[in-house]
Amino acid sequence: MSSSSESIRSLVPIALRLADAAAEVTLTHFRSASLSTDNKLDAGFDPVTIADKGAEAAMRDILAIERPGDGVFGEEQERTFGSSGLTWVLDPIDGTRAYISGLPVWGTLIALDDGTEGRIGIVDQPYLRERFVGVLDGAVSEAWLQRGEERTAISTRRDRGLSDAILFTTDADLFEGPERQAFANVRAQAKLTRYGTDCYAYALLAMGQIDLVIESGLAAYDVASHVPLIRAAGGIVTNWEGGDCRWGGRVVAAGSAELHAEVLEILSKTG
Repeated sequence: MSSSSESIRSLVPIALRLADAAAEVTLTHFRSASLSTDNKLDAGFDPVTIADKGAEAAMRDILAIERPGDGVFGEEQERTFGSSGLTWVLDPIDGTRAYISGLPVWGTLIALDDGTEGRIGIVDQPYLRERFVGVLDGAVSEAWLQRGEERTAISTRRDRGLSDAILFTTDADLFEGPERQAFANVRAQAKLTRYGTDCYAYALLAMGQIDLVIESGLAAYDVASHVPLIRAAGGIVTNWEGGDCRWGGRVVAAGSAELHAEVLEILSKTG
């Protein structure tokens, strides 16, 4: 399938079905006393639950039937390569630490990539009934927040310099070596810095509630959905060098090109 606007738009309903299928699993286990957690690491703590595995399996089951020629890159199962040139990038629960703690700032991340760029990006927080969707199809793009049957257009906040900006990152410990000082230099100039919201920070940026997200050490499934979502909402998201970040690494997401450039200049001097 080509990446024409008609073909990309025709795949939005499938992306929404994936989110529905994942939500059915994640909501069943969220804040459940019987939820058990396994650790992926021998040293440290990287949790995974039955909900992570079940939600990804539910999404993959749909794709196996509806889109057997597409590739799938998920967190919990081995990557598969397709023949269509399209790849679905899935994170069934981004923010598993928040999930097992009962905090509703986790989300299911769904992206569709055509091999050149991300075309569809979804951040779904089903407990709050908030689904953030971005679609890029060439010259036309749209981003919206879906709450039940209510659909509201969203856009980033584009009138803030760094001194007026609200900055988010998941954890200061994401940054290693010179990255720590680079982030600290940006934080020192921002109006407000907050921590701990995982994927929900990017959703807040897309809807114009905050201005800036800076992170490091991300995998593709951590960020692929955010790129089309934020771009469709009018923002910009790149790596720390200003290049493509949709396959992971160090990420800077900003509500405007001007703020993004201001931050990249600071990061480049240290990081």
